[in-house]
Amino acid sequence: MTPKNKAQELVNSYRIILMNEDTECGNEILCTSIAKQCALIAVDQVIEMLNVVCESKSYDPFEAPMYDLKEWKQIKEEIEKL
Repeated sequence: MTPKNKAQELVNSYRIILMNEDTECGNEILCTSIAKQCALIAVDQVIEMLNVVCESKSYDPFEAPMYDLKEWKQIKEEIEKL
């Protein structure tokens, strides 16, 4: 999956949750804005965790997570473009 596709998937996941809630967040533009903010928070958390893991002396790059740090930074950039 490309960073652009992953970014869209994350934002869409949050947007669907927000759109399905019985709140005043039914406005699609508002839901998209909030979904982007939520996705950015989630990605920032992943980046922070990967920074800690990569700095660890026990880090083995051959057992890397599904996406590496560089890819998560690209995902963040793609979310910001949406």
